[in-house]
Amino acid sequence: MSTWSSPAAIAVEDQLFRALAVLRIVVLANAVVLAVYRADDVGRPAAMAACVVTMIGWTGFATWAYAEPHRRGRALLAADLAIAVAMLLASPYVMADGATASVPGFWIIGALIAWAIHYRWVGGLVAGLVLAAADLARQDLDWSDYGNAFLLVVGGPVIGFVCGSLQQLATERDAAERAAAVAAERARLARAVHDGVLQVLALVQRRGGELGGAAADLGRLAGEQERQLRALIRAQDDLGDGARTGAVDVVAELVRLESRRSVTVSTPGTPVEVPAATARELVAVVGACLDNVRTHVGEDAPAWVLLQAFPDRVELSVRDDGPGIPAGRLEEAAVEGRLGVAESIRGRVADLGGTAEVVSGPFGTEWEIVVPRPVGSTP
Repeated sequence: MSTWSSPAAIAVEDQLFRALAVLRIVVLANAVVLAVYRADDVGRPAAMAACVVTMIGWTGFATWAYAEPHRRGRALLAADLAIAVAMLLASPYVMADGATASVPGFWIIGALIAWAIHYRWVGGLVAGLVLAAADLARQDLDWSDYGNAFLLVVGGPVIGFVCGSLQQLATERDAAERAAAVAAERARLARAVHDGVLQVLALVQRRGGELGGAAADLGRLAGEQERQLRALIRAQDDLGDGARTGAVDVVAELVRLESRRSVTVSTPGTPVEVPAATARELVAVVGACLDNVRTHVGEDAPAWVLLQAFPDRVELSVRDDGPGIPAGRLEEAAVEGRLGVAESIRGRVADLGGTAEVVSGPFGTEWEIVVPRPVGSTP
């Protein structure tokens, strides 16, 4: 989702258009009062009345049309600007000879601000240039006319820049709030795991060792899961104190996985630095893939991890030579609520802005993971 189509940006745009609706009414009232006050300067009263009725009607319609985002299309904005230009160009015909005032006056800034809100500084510049050209074309030039045109050309981009900045700030604030909420929820879940699941796993490990036999194998598995959960909790605790920040060599992190039986890790011969959070999640993703190999292929089943580094991304593949994943099995697991693949692999990679694809068949299963790298990272 782009910055300008995010819910926060749309909410800011909605507020700006509501403020513009109020401004349109104010400048319309000003235009009507001036039309009455300058009645002696009007050459064609019927034409002036038609212009005033047009401005009143369009103000009401525009207030309604701009209220909903789906109606703020090119046609509406083009019509808004065209009517403002038409009011300016009609001024020489409506006003008496020698009168320099325009029919709409400040009413035209409604179209200018609408373009600036929707298309930001580019829209403000385009609308400002069009309105300035129409204003200069309707009369002989003097310094006051130049000043009005200059304000239109400069003011449009400035208003557009401010509107765009407000939308960007709102989007960034919304993303920061979501990230903080996610971190808080992870920390809460970590505490819940620590208070319940870890104690149960420790009990299973101890009792399994005491009972022996198959129970001992169960206890050993419980012990491995306990260690992994404790490591996860320690990683989550680091979120609060900022201990794990900066760049990390993901090569060094992945090589440690070779301590597992039958796991082969192939990496570049030079360090591959990525943000610490990215490295931590990549290692967790690879660990989840290897856990799946151990669970579904076999305890000693071979697996291969390959890391490739590029200036703009890192690519990881995790492969095994097992029987493969039956067709539809991943979707069935997700429906049943077993979210190991959906969350441990795809969910983590999606949070990093990357993609995770799986290829499976009689030849085995291979995960292909691509994650972007910040500009300036060490290749």
